[in-house]
Amino acid sequence: MKKVFIETYGCQMNVYDTEIVRSVLGKSGFDFTESESEADIVLLNTCSVRENANNKVYSRIHNILNGRKGDGVKIGILGCMATNFRKQLLENPKLPIDFIAGPDSYKRLPQLIDEISGNGVTNGAAPKNFDVTLSEFETYSDVYPAQDGGVNAWLAVMRGCDNFCTFCVVPYTRGRERSRSPENVVDEVKRLAGQGFRQITLLGQNVNSYRYEGHDFADLLEQVSTVEGIERIRFTSPHPKDFPRRLLQVIAENPKVCKQIHLPLQAGNDRVLEMMNRTYTRKEFLDLVDEIRTLYPAMVLSTDIIVGFPTETEAEFEETVQVMETVEFDSAYIFKYSERPQTIAQRKFPDDVPEEEKTRRIVKLNEIQKRHSYHKNLAHVGEIHAVLLEQESTKKSPDDYLGRNDGNKIVIVPKGSYRKGDFVRVQISDATPHVLRGTVVG
Repeated sequence: MKKVFIETYGCQMNVYDTEIVRSVLGKSGFDFTESESEADIVLLNTCSVRENANNKVYSRIHNILNGRKGDGVKIGILGCMATNFRKQLLENPKLPIDFIAGPDSYKRLPQLIDEISGNGVTNGAAPKNFDVTLSEFETYSDVYPAQDGGVNAWLAVMRGCDNFCTFCVVPYTRGRERSRSPENVVDEVKRLAGQGFRQITLLGQNVNSYRYEGHDFADLLEQVSTVEGIERIRFTSPHPKDFPRRLLQVIAENPKVCKQIHLPLQAGNDRVLEMMNRTYTRKEFLDLVDEIRTLYPAMVLSTDIIVGFPTETEAEFEETVQVMETVEFDSAYIFKYSERPQTIAQRKFPDDVPEEEKTRRIVKLNEIQKRHSYHKNLAHVGEIHAVLLEQESTKKSPDDYLGRNDGNKIVIVPKGSYRKGDFVRVQISDATPHVLRGTVVG
């Protein structure tokens, strides 16, 4: 029985895909190990969104081989890098991998591994095996991911992306949008509830674009919320263009749907947004924020922002600053623009904003966001929040429990006699820009 070690990089969808891979290989008789040194096969499930993620994988490959010289370990590259960098991975004689598989090819993994195990291939000595086919239909709806018991379960309700934002490689690495049926999703949610999961996070590259035979994402949220045992429903990652009024009402009014929305801005200037092909204007984005806060004033909002997109001027960057000051997001993921192969931006727009200018801009936005996060968190002091406990101890103290409130904010409480998965009422007594602290009451 061959032992497999899997290492995962990137987004929550990759985490979910790793669970799919474990399920597919487990059914074919493979065993798993948490120790790379014990593995016969090492799989790296990769991300290709930013250059740094690719560099980590290349470095990791050489690190593995340096530690396993001559022992016949097989290395497979899975995920977005397999699709986006297939030529470099397959043709580089100095890159000693054995096979690659794209996000739609995981059912073929047992065959790919059997082929490299039985045909005498050694690292770098023969053509590498691969399957990077992009499917218009594969949703893995017939594969139950091998999720370990826990508090939150990831569940992909759709795959792929049709938006073609000019900076993004996802449509080229994960293909076009396709959704699972509501019945299939609900069946998986019931199975997860039976395993003891109390929270579900619905996943998709543009999760609120979900469509299946007349059912939209609002319908899906309502159906999932009927499953007994599931007490919280989250979703990520949405697109601002897909928030019709009915969906906002379901989020605001359904008690199981968490009152937190990730709303990626990317930029605050209309010209840059158009170059990004984001399909909304600054005003439309701000109008959506106003509509959300009219329906539910306490809605927690997070965002994504890219600084230094090609040709972005200082004045245009300042418009992003203005949007941040207007909205006051609870949290933000802020990145420097990173040119990605195959994207429209890489083909059409010069990466002409100097690196030092990108650094200055990201530092400024992070300082603004830190101030806003602290202001938002400080306002919770004295409130009582329902907190779902997720993890015993924290980096700073083994005597604390880490949990999250409805708004997905981290809450630290003294450990006491509580257990992972407990819901507790916590009175917030202190706040930093990143966490809330409190004590269990009642």
